[in-house]
Amino acid sequence: MGLNKKSVDNINVNGKRVLVRCDFNVPLKNGVITDETRIVAALPTIQKLIADGGKVILCSHLGKVKNGPNEGESLAPVAVRLAEKLGKEVKFVSDYNVTGEEATAAVAAMNEGDVVLLQNTRFRGKEETKNGEEFSKELADLADVYVCDAFGSSHRAHASVEGVTKFISAKGGENAVGYLMQKEINFLGNAVENPVRPFVAILGGAKVADKLNVISNLLEKCDTLIIGGGMAFTFLKAQGYEVGNSLVDDTKLDYCKEMIAKAESLGKKLLLPVDAAVAAAFPNPIDAPIEVEYVDADKIPAGVMGLDNGPKTNELFAEAAKSAKTVVWNGPMGVFENPTLAVGTIAVAKALAETDAITIIGGGDSAAAVNQLGFADKMSHISTGGGASLEFLEGKELPGVAAADDAE
Repeated sequence: MGLNKKSVDNINVNGKRVLVRCDFNVPLKNGVITDETRIVAALPTIQKLIADGGKVILCSHLGKVKNGPNEGESLAPVAVRLAEKLGKEVKFVSDYNVTGEEATAAVAAMNEGDVVLLQNTRFRGKEETKNGEEFSKELADLADVYVCDAFGSSHRAHASVEGVTKFISAKGGENAVGYLMQKEINFLGNAVENPVRPFVAILGGAKVADKLNVISNLLEKCDTLIIGGGMAFTFLKAQGYEVGNSLVDDTKLDYCKEMIAKAESLGKKLLLPVDAAVAAAFPNPIDAPIEVEYVDADKIPAGVMGLDNGPKTNELFAEAAKSAKTVVWNGPMGVFENPTLAVGTIAVAKALAETDAITIIGGGDSAAAVNQLGFADKMSHISTGGGASLEFLEGKELPGVAAADDAE
């Protein structure tokens, strides 16, 4: 995958209309934004384009919009918050058509440094379908230059992510990446393609099926692969161990055997839990008090479930992480939403916080865990995209990255 992309530092936007695809998919409760992290993350790119004299047109999706356009998923609250953050007016186009007459008029009236926010792009229906072609062209008609700064959507070939770039290129415009996208490419992309070694990858989460290609790709790239979380029990069972009632995907036992053999043939270390926190049943509700005991991973009794790493595993994984120069982590070690079963996840986060290595958290639950545990400022990079970062780790080409012009 070509990772050397044209960025906002390489383009001249003075007097030009710049369409910026942001990730404003923020949580809303009764019309109030409950977490503005994504808005704050978008500010550097927007401020740069304003300062350079661009006419800045912002677009984003919000929510899944299953039942058609509705005020509950309008970007109106984002416009208000963004205006406060930027200290200037953000003209909001409330038209559910997104690129209709209201949008055209708002853009035509813009001066250099002005900001317009379009309505939720998902209000136009499925962006990736045939409708997407028409929508892509209409978005491009509003702008001279396109900037993608929505890494969390960059694995989707949607109109506002990839489709629009073809029409911008066709009229001689440029397609660049914003600062957020650039940071993701620098850290996530280059960590996997060109890591400072030793390179340790840590994968957790519930299901092997979710990480099939990631496991295989990372085994080829890293020096040590650590597997924890629920999916570790499928690997343990594949080695012939009793795992009790732990979460196991019996259809993936052969795959796990293949990966164990692949690690051996490539001379890579594959670390699995050596002990586990077990309990009679999964906590219900998920954060309910629970009694656990610690047993060796090859001696899990019948009738109990493995729900987190044990202390010996935490030590083993922490030692491996601390020996690294680059660490990528995706997926929690146990049921981290439960205080008793968050020990393994906390141990990994703490080990990463204490190392001098480049530490990259691959979005999703790992990012939530690091933020909740207060270790965020100790990490080199926390990815903003769950699905996108997983696909990056798989070695897949992301449409939103590929569509940007290559840097000269």
